[in-house]
Amino acid sequence: MGENTQKQDFIEVEYTGFLTDGLVFDTTDATVAQKHNLSGDEKKFGSMIICVGERQILPGLEAKLVGKEVGKEYKITLPPEEAFGRREVQKIKIIPLDTFKEHKLQPYPGLQVNVDGEVGIVTRVTGGRIMINFNHPLAGKEVIYEVKIKRKITDPAEKLKSYLETSFRMPKDTIKVEAKDTILEATLPLELPVQVMKVLEQKLTELIMSAVKIITLEKKK
Repeated sequence: MGENTQKQDFIEVEYTGFLTDGLVFDTTDATVAQKHNLSGDEKKFGSMIICVGERQILPGLEAKLVGKEVGKEYKITLPPEEAFGRREVQKIKIIPLDTFKEHKLQPYPGLQVNVDGEVGIVTRVTGGRIMINFNHPLAGKEVIYEVKIKRKITDPAEKLKSYLETSFRMPKDTIKVEAKDTILEATLPLELPVQVMKVLEQKLTELIMSAVKIITLEKKK
């Protein structure tokens, strides 16, 4: 019998998410993505490494991975409340057309908008009133994931690079990781506030069980 996953384990996974009618909405497989016309750069597809419990994938799915056996495949069904939430009537709002005019926007059904930090979709344009749905597009839907847990990651350097890649959505080849005595040192091609770096270093030291130092490259003047 293989090893089971626990919280804060780093694991490599492949998955495909679909609705009960078979509609695929998410996948790590480029071939599946192409077949189902999922948009995006092909380079983003492929198995990914996550730290269990760090909410790097859908939290409801991540919770179901705890205690699963490494090397096996699973079919996991999530009800709406464990997936993208229930559809809430109060998240459907009416906004005056004048608000759009102030921002020089012409509303139409299907337009994605950001209102006070909330992302919604215009569903109806009637005279001077615009109806916007701020529910997640998959709210109220039961979803199914087919997941394979390929392996557990044990190398501290691979853990560090993978965590930073997932957190900052940057290619691994732009992150440099070096082991210096008892410290893992990571260099990122971006600037971060000092306080953010301190919090990040503390978090990574807790997760990887090794002292971690983050270095960021300053922008050229």
